[in-house]
Amino acid sequence: MGANMTSSTMTGFSEQVAVAHRQLGTVLAPTPLQLNMYLSEKHDARVYLKREDLSPVRSYKIRGAFTFFSEALAGSDPPQRFACASAGNHAQGFSFACRRFDKHGVVFMPVTTPQQKIMKTQVFGGDNVEIRLTGDSFDEAYGEAIAWCEREGAVLVPPFNDERIITGQATVAKEITEQFAEQFTGQGADASIDLVILPVGGGGLAAGVTRYFAEQSPATQFVFVEPDEAPSLYESLKAGKRVRLEQIDTFVDGAAVARIGGLNFDALKRFDVSQVVLAPTNGLCATMLEMLNHEGIVLEPAGALSVDALKRVPAQMIAGKNVVCITSGGNFDFERLPEVKERALKFEGLKKYFVLRMPQRPGALKDFLFMLEPEDDIARFEYLKKSARNFGSVLIGIETSKPENFNKLKAKLTQSGMRYQDITDNDILASLIV
Repeated sequence: MGANMTSSTMTGFSEQVAVAHRQLGTVLAPTPLQLNMYLSEKHDARVYLKREDLSPVRSYKIRGAFTFFSEALAGSDPPQRFACASAGNHAQGFSFACRRFDKHGVVFMPVTTPQQKIMKTQVFGGDNVEIRLTGDSFDEAYGEAIAWCEREGAVLVPPFNDERIITGQATVAKEITEQFAEQFTGQGADASIDLVILPVGGGGLAAGVTRYFAEQSPATQFVFVEPDEAPSLYESLKAGKRVRLEQIDTFVDGAAVARIGGLNFDALKRFDVSQVVLAPTNGLCATMLEMLNHEGIVLEPAGALSVDALKRVPAQMIAGKNVVCITSGGNFDFERLPEVKERALKFEGLKKYFVLRMPQRPGALKDFLFMLEPEDDIARFEYLKKSARNFGSVLIGIETSKPENFNKLKAKLTQSGMRYQDITDNDILASLIV
């Protein structure tokens, strides 16, 4: 079945999504589905971006939150107080809904949440929302939100593990199928969506989109993308049951979840672990910079996951295909840009850090400088300590436009007898002295 959808073909879950989409239409126009020529030419495919980063709250999370509120307030005795836990994007959707429905809400956010997301959450919620920073991760903040709701008799609006949230997020899929069909109308083409690439954190978006496509375009294939330091879906599929990760890295804060939602895993457990791509954090940073510099598109780390996956799936999987990447969020704090650039350069082999054991004699530094190529630039130089009477330890950071230059430099250092250690990938040591 292709991507075309009519009311006569709608069944079950699709009907629920259609209702949610009509309600959502009062506050949210469909986000664009854009054919991206840069990515299409790069990957020899027709690559479309579903621009959820262009929603009013710059992420798809508004869909689930608004749908939850709409259904929760439809009864005869609607609740008056709500709470949520979020690393940022769900909080903004939640706050938007609190103000829209004029309800009081408390947002529990990890202390590590970027300031930009905290500020925007307050802006969207105004006087209707109170923000409480607690814990170092989403899971710790979520525990606090649950406890507060139990004490106060408030309603918890979960970020992903709820049928109403899943239904709301699935409105992304409804728009994708309709917008894709519209782009081929009148062209005499019977085209279909071959592949959808989905970012995964708690799994609400992936659960909703795959359920919708199962009814409306069952031939469409899926690739799921997670941060390599928070592979909740990957580990759960591999184990055949939900797995709680003992440790996660929160850099990709919009997808850093220790355990995928139960309802969501039930919807996704039919997929094979081979369909999950794990994106390295530093590589993701390179993708963020690539999209910013080439396309002027600002994506947060989680929002760049689907685009990053294009580099990591087998080329034959996407060549000549119609591929949709869901860019799930654009809430990027530009204060993090130097760190993103640093990580990207290291991933691409364009920046390295060395500790040199440099002789304490006149001309030693000049000898080292003559080992560098014209493309090399010293970005960091710092004497660490005098190791011995005749030698001192020096921290040197070097940027280049030719990664092969580092092999030349190492060969010259070895030939000269100058001892060195490449600490670029030594996270513990680098964190102490860089």
